[in-house]
Amino acid sequence: MNTIKTIARKSRLSLLQVKEVFKMYPQIEYELKTTDSFGDIHKDISLLEGEAPEDIFTRELDEALKLGKVDIAIHSAKDLPYPLHEGQEVIALLPAFDTTDSLVSRNQLKLAELPNGSRIGTSSPLRKKELTALRPDLKICGVRGCIEERIKLVEEDELDAVIVATCALKRLDMTDCISEVLPFKTHPLQGFLAITAQRGREDLKSLFFEHDILHKQGEVTIVGFGPGNPDLLTVAGVKALKEADIIYYDDLIDKQYLNQFSSEKVYVGKRNGKHSFNQLTLQELLLEAARAGKTIVRLKGGDPSIFAHLGEEVEYLGSNLIRVSVIPGITTASALSACSKISLTHRFLSSSVAFVSGHNIDIPTPDADTLVYYMGAGNLKKIAQKLIIKGLSFKTPVLLMYNVSMPDQQSYYTTLEELTNSDKVYPTPLVALIGAVIAQHFHKIQSQPHYVLLTGLSDNKEYEKYGTVIHTPLIEIKPISDSKVIRESIRNIESYNYLLFTSRYAVRYWIEALIDQGKDVRSLHSCKIVAIGHVTSSELKSNGIHADYVASEENSFGVVQLFSSLPKGRILLPRSDKALDIIPSILRESGYTIDTIEAYSNTFPEEVNKVDLRQIETIVFTSPSCVDGFLRLYGTFPENKRFITRGKITRTYLDKKIKDLSENLHCDIR
Repeated sequence: MNTIKTIARKSRLSLLQVKEVFKMYPQIEYELKTTDSFGDIHKDISLLEGEAPEDIFTRELDEALKLGKVDIAIHSAKDLPYPLHEGQEVIALLPAFDTTDSLVSRNQLKLAELPNGSRIGTSSPLRKKELTALRPDLKICGVRGCIEERIKLVEEDELDAVIVATCALKRLDMTDCISEVLPFKTHPLQGFLAITAQRGREDLKSLFFEHDILHKQGEVTIVGFGPGNPDLLTVAGVKALKEADIIYYDDLIDKQYLNQFSSEKVYVGKRNGKHSFNQLTLQELLLEAARAGKTIVRLKGGDPSIFAHLGEEVEYLGSNLIRVSVIPGITTASALSACSKISLTHRFLSSSVAFVSGHNIDIPTPDADTLVYYMGAGNLKKIAQKLIIKGLSFKTPVLLMYNVSMPDQQSYYTTLEELTNSDKVYPTPLVALIGAVIAQHFHKIQSQPHYVLLTGLSDNKEYEKYGTVIHTPLIEIKPISDSKVIRESIRNIESYNYLLFTSRYAVRYWIEALIDQGKDVRSLHSCKIVAIGHVTSSELKSNGIHADYVASEENSFGVVQLFSSLPKGRILLPRSDKALDIIPSILRESGYTIDTIEAYSNTFPEEVNKVDLRQIETIVFTSPSCVDGFLRLYGTFPENKRFITRGKITRTYLDKKIKDLSENLHCDIR
């Protein structure tokens, strides 16, 4: 070709990008056509609120390519829609020289120096999220227009600051405007330049091959491992594993089987809600490895398209110009069918089947003859109740299968009615098959309802596995108002090495007091935050605080054990007015200085109803205060009941109270 017909947007930044591209290819002659894009014309459309079409900055350029008016279009890569318009492809991706964001502000103030309530402009939802995390007090304003127009808003006092891509400022020779480079996570394609053309233009690909990084990037193959037994892995899956440089694998994958492959192996699974990596971080790992030229296998249990984030990973990688392929796996439902010899469909019984996620808050109940619930072990009772309400028979058979296809596979036959009343705790991973197709294999199990009296403030769900929960809290939590001790502890917080929380209520009320003092969580930077367990750490997280340390056991002994490995120092412990002195006394003996303050009161409720204990089989005490409240209401502990306690302290306290009552009764009889 003699001259490459090229199209780009009219902005000065876009024109500089075109020059940058062809400076890399001085042997190529080009003819440039410019145009205003849909986004350039319609500056009233907000990019922050999800109103903009994906091709807002490429539509006119794409149309010119489609009509054959030009050979190539040059874009900021992050402006490309996903997927590209039909018949078009990226023929070259040119590397970024800067992927950061910068702050441009009046008087060159840095982000931390901006006054509360400052107006800061951005056009990116990602920048808004990152900014809000660092400075929630700022007012985020959507801005549109070229870089020069955005900076002018600061100069004319319409905004206090704007956030823009550092590479744009460098290309425009405006780096003197930068107040600081921000520690933000930016768009994965920020700073990259993309060249698009109609598909099939191999002549153009060869022209731009030298500096193109697409052919240097690795490929991600998403592989279904099947239900767990390596014998059920596909031939294509085995081939991909042999060729991989790195394997990212989930739970329920046979790790011994993976040892035969020489590739690097990275565990990225989750169990019981505990994630080794969150989904976005995992996707970023895949992207980073692909950009480094690695051949990657993302190995998932079952089939990747069934409850396995396939769509998210394909879209994330594809939209960031990484090649992705998918190899299916035998889904667990199919394996369950084979292992049990129960067909998911049957011409006389079932003409439809639905795969359903059983761990959602709002559990779906689709209109299908056969239902397969994945990840529903903790919600079996709720699933059964919802299906009965929907209209399924109480006697509808259910097959529960643990570790499908594995040597220790176990099967349990039951009914919807029995699940609603069962106190049986099943092992995980568990899959539930529900419907008439099970009938000929069904073995009836008799079961009676079990009732559980929950005396604390815990969530019912935690104890539903023991039976139908009757919740009558025998404690009431109230904040301690106008506490001089709390105010003093907040004023002197910098003098403490550790801030220890042993309940979610201590977090709630101490943080409320902190805010009432006109401070926020940033004032806690000088001390390490310690939580007694996941409930307390979750409460901290909901208040924007990440616990530095979380006890492995959710009790006093877990806290003491945790501190045995930490440097000595001064501890602040906000707690209940009824808290026992176990933690403070042991930690003082261990060499710590510890100050305790009452952050809330633990009282007997003003109104509480007695329950007929004859129908109760299990009584749950979550703290010593619950034990005292029970004695106050009922006067004694009934015989032939199962007592469940949270933690060793509560168990010891309960046993002592039962023993004291027994000894007193014995004395009275004598």
